[in-house]
Amino acid sequence: MLMQFVWAFVIGGAICVIGQLMMDVGKLTPAHTMSALVVAGAVIDGLGWYDPFIRFAGAGASVPITSFGNALVHGTITTIDSDGWIGVFTGLFQVTSAGIAAAIIFSFLAAVVARPKG
Repeated sequence: MLMQFVWAFVIGGAICVIGQLMMDVGKLTPAHTMSALVVAGAVIDGLGWYDPFIRFAGAGASVPITSFGNALVHGTITTIDSDGWIGVFTGLFQVTSAGIAAAIIFSFLAAVVARPKG
């Protein structure tokens, strides 16, 4: 069990280091970096490599932003298999809707409490 924690820490940290290098060395903005990591997760899942990656790294692969791309593609593929091509549109939001809704609600609450100046 200790090795599961170690691999989760190492893999999750490596994904974070890749993102940080994209911003520091590649001079990408945080938005570009986040988009690139989501697309990378989507492509990796489309190739069928993300599920074995999650089984190996656990939370180190399922918590970072790359797993959002994985969830988008995985939900779409699953819905296409069950509902046909309409799944291209419905599958994207079926898996990720709770996370998107939580992000909107908590962002609003943070803005009410912190009173942003922008």
